[in-house]
Amino acid sequence: MIVLDPVLLTPLLGILAGSVLGFVARSTHFCTLSALERHWYAGDSRTLRLWVLASLVALAGSQLLSGLGLADLKASFYLSPDFAWTGAIAGGFMFGIGMAFVGTCGFGAVLRLGGGSLRALVVLTVIGLSALATQRGIVGILRVPLVDDLAVSFAGSGSQSMGDIVSTIFGMRLQGAVAILILLAGLFWVFKSPAFRRQYARIGAAMVIGSVIPFGWWATSFMAARSFHPVQIEAGSFVVPVGDTIMQLITYTGTWPDYGVGLIVGTLFGAVAAAVWKRDIRWEACDDARELGRHILGGTLMGIGGVISMGCTVGQGITAFSTLAISAPVVMISMALGARVGLAWLVEGSALAAFRRNQHPSAAE
Repeated sequence: MIVLDPVLLTPLLGILAGSVLGFVARSTHFCTLSALERHWYAGDSRTLRLWVLASLVALAGSQLLSGLGLADLKASFYLSPDFAWTGAIAGGFMFGIGMAFVGTCGFGAVLRLGGGSLRALVVLTVIGLSALATQRGIVGILRVPLVDDLAVSFAGSGSQSMGDIVSTIFGMRLQGAVAILILLAGLFWVFKSPAFRRQYARIGAAMVIGSVIPFGWWATSFMAARSFHPVQIEAGSFVVPVGDTIMQLITYTGTWPDYGVGLIVGTLFGAVAAAVWKRDIRWEACDDARELGRHILGGTLMGIGGVISMGCTVGQGITAFSTLAISAPVVMISMALGARVGLAWLVEGSALAAFRRNQHPSAAE
């Protein structure tokens, strides 16, 4: 019998999870920015509800695995006792603007690259390099005093989990109750729309996408407990792992790729498979220098913003949310505001248009 070392098996499990994620997301056009655009400009919340459903499935699965002792969420950096609130707000806002400039997030760029978008290749390269510069390079010099040193400590609660914070306030263990309350409230909003309830195939796809996150928590926790070498407990993000993937491709680091790198590679494989299956391969490039510049700027904002906010739309909106990290709602609100401002500037000609009240039909709700 062949027994693989956990260090070798961990990225393979990431590739497996990413392949499922990329195939399903590319097949169903799962996109955060698209969901927000349809909600804001067309009054259609069905795609946004699919995104929220994926997050709720991730929450339910991750908390269940944690409760059974099969996933060590406490070891995740999302639950660090120090909440970098300035990074969550400013980084999320920057990421949202960058997402609007590019037309998608880091995850969406991987999906588009799978269909032949050379613009996505440019965006991912810029995201990866700017993320590395912010995490390990010269931009990190500013990150430390402006973000890390201003963090609010939740050491008294043990972590920045909303469940732990509420438990500390009331003096009793309420982690499970908080998770269930959020889950029920979210599911009520998601399924109260009759139009949404008829989208059986896409509901199933959202559930599969959400299930990839608890799988990641289980896989990395399982491998960390059996490896003689450090294994990072993670489940899914598309900012720093993009930079790590670039480093693995161009340099010999002396270490094996981790789960995050495997997830990036697998997502690309899955997206290519979906594009081929649907005959949706189209080579695309920037039309002119102005569009190229906008994509480079957007990728830079996402790379820097994604690091200081500790995640992207998937990393915070789904993965961190699955741990009940207090950073998740703060970052996602900031990202949504940034995306709204960026879209208003591009579509309506003024960033101030983001603060005007729009009237939309409610039929698609």
